Amino acid sequence: MHFDVTGLEEKIATLEEETMAEDFWLDQQAAQKVLQHSTVLKNQRETYMRVERVFDDVFTYWEMAVEEKEESLESEIVGQIRKCEKDVDRLELQTLLSGKYDGHNAILSLHAGSGGVEAQDWTSMLYRMYMRYCEKQGYKTELIDMLPGDEAGTKSVTFGVEGLNSFGYLKCEKGVHRLVRISPFDSNRRRHTSFASLDVIPQVADDDELEINEDDIRIDTYRSGGAGGQHVNKTDSAVRITHIPTGIVTQCQDERSQHANKEKAMKILKAKLLDKKRQDQENELAGIRGDQQEIGWGSQIRSYVFHPYKMVKDHRTGVEVGNVDAVMDGDLEDFIFGYLKEFVKKNK
Repeated sequence: MHFDVTGLEEKIATLEEETMAEDFWLDQQAAQKVLQHSTVLKNQRETYMRVERVFDDVFTYWEMAVEEKEESLESEIVGQIRKCEKDVDRLELQTLLSGKYDGHNAILSLHAGSGGVEAQDWTSMLYRMYMRYCEKQGYKTELIDMLPGDEAGTKSVTFGVEGLNSFGYLKCEKGVHRLVRISPFDSNRRRHTSFASLDVIPQVADDDELEINEDDIRIDTYRSGGAGGQHVNKTDSAVRITHIPTGIVTQCQDERSQHANKEKAMKILKAKLLDKKRQDQENELAGIRGDQQEIGWGSQIRSYVFHPYKMVKDHRTGVEVGNVDAVMDGDLEDFIFGYLKEFVKKNK
């Protein structure tokens, strides 16, 4: 890994100079983009400086141990080295985010696939896993739409993720996820295989590349069937938007007001239309999303095995983690790091 510290400092200085201009805040959306870019670069600088500090500490401990023949310092040195390795990995991960939309917020959609109630329960488990990941990263999440399962679990759920490089990291998770376990819904305690898919698209600002013609959309309102109390269930607050030329449909029923639901549904529609536009541009296709696959056998990007052994394996990179509980609690860095390294290698 090569890290250009001098170049980084120059970019930060240039951005800070832009913020000092008298007309900087005349275009607030452009100003926010500059500030966001500056934050990303400063975060990289802070990580690099932390690595330098830890390395200096390790070297000092090592010199003391050699000079004083103090074996008791060994555990301290090992601990500092591991801390340094973790920060180096984090720094390398940040340098791998070079995509046009990596700095954007993200919209995630989970859908149950083959497996009936098992798949719907698996979808709920994945939803919790990504909620825990976002919590650990300090990301803000916002539920947009959820369709509960018939008996248990979730048929589908869409939620927004807001935070530094959230799309850049979470785009790595797009695909089919496979679960193998002893079913809690099977009285005979047989082993079942279930599937769920995750779609990840970047959120876009109002001025980003795309305008929606009002004549091209149809807006329907309906009574929400989800949780939310009497108000939600007794009024037509839920909103469904259909983009007639493409057939893309988005919906939201999470908010109490029709206006708020419409705003969220429009946000998803715009993101999906922009994503479709990128799909049509082959030179950007590989950096935004992979091929669409059936949610079933042979199409999974990752397998989560709970029985007869415990293992989570990413089939794209070969990364394996034996601590299934930690993965389901949101520890996804190994998989994301492995995918980003593999992606960069393939696109050099």
